[in-house]
Amino acid sequence: MTHLQAGLSPETLEKARLELNENPDTLHQDIQEVRDMVITRPDIGFLRTDDAFILRFLRARKFHHFEAFRLLAQYFEYRQQNLDMFKSFKATDPGIKQALKDGFPGGLANLDHYGRKILVLFAANWDQSRYTLVDILRAILLSLEAMIEDPELQVNGFVLIIDWSNFTFKQASKLTPNMLRLAIEGLQDSFPARFGGIHFVNQPWYIHALYTVIRPFLKEKTRKRIFLHGNNLNSLHQLIHPEILPSEFGGMLPPYDMGTWARTLLDHEYDDDSEYNVDSYNMPVKDVDKELSPKSMKRSQSVVDPTALKRMDKSEEENMQPLLALD
Repeated sequence: MTHLQAGLSPETLEKARLELNENPDTLHQDIQEVRDMVITRPDIGFLRTDDAFILRFLRARKFHHFEAFRLLAQYFEYRQQNLDMFKSFKATDPGIKQALKDGFPGGLANLDHYGRKILVLFAANWDQSRYTLVDILRAILLSLEAMIEDPELQVNGFVLIIDWSNFTFKQASKLTPNMLRLAIEGLQDSFPARFGGIHFVNQPWYIHALYTVIRPFLKEKTRKRIFLHGNNLNSLHQLIHPEILPSEFGGMLPPYDMGTWARTLLDHEYDDDSEYNVDSYNMPVKDVDKELSPKSMKRSQSVVDPTALKRMDKSEEENMQPLLALD
């Protein structure tokens, strides 16, 4: 075991070897192989190329050198293409701070039975008067940056549960195709995290409709890991044990405290709202969406056809088989 693997438990070391093809004898060579590719993309400013940083990209792509490098390049390219998102990329930024305090995202204390971190989002908590959807995305990306420092999570990954209870049609109307693409590109294509499952619960019909809009932009691997549970929490419990879930998800633990993760990031600044300026965060979401949409995405915006919704059935949900482990 090298010093780069020092943070891993024996069980996770074995998992990294079997599932990710991680070999301590060739680890430094693997990292150097990726680092050597940096010169092939002079158009990108690679701000970090140290061993520990590159290693997380190798783990995210099961030590396929080229795929790891492509993810590394996309990570920095995404930041170059969306500079405004990362100008004040810190927990104390007013928009990010308010999103964090409303639980965007939340993080459960217990890991699942595969050692994965469980992130939770309660969609109806979004206060449109105080921060934008882009701020929520920034808060999620900032949180992932902090969490991915843990080598155990680099190997084991994450699970995301989104509760759509009381999420209104008016709120859903702000989830434009450009905004959704921005999120997909930032989370699926440009970040070195392994997501073992994305679970929708209590989703209304219009969220199901939105899923059909974004589905073409998702990789096949991502589509297989999305589960639409609706009000059937029993199907959620088959994948995530109720013993580690809060009561909102039919679990055996007390209701989730939305400020749990925010307090971790903000520490003593959690209750300090002196930086908050409501005027600067009333920018219409459609304007932010237009300004920050990824330049590389060329497809035109999709429109949900209400008549198509009447033809929708449950076959898509029923065809989603539970994925019990990471590939």
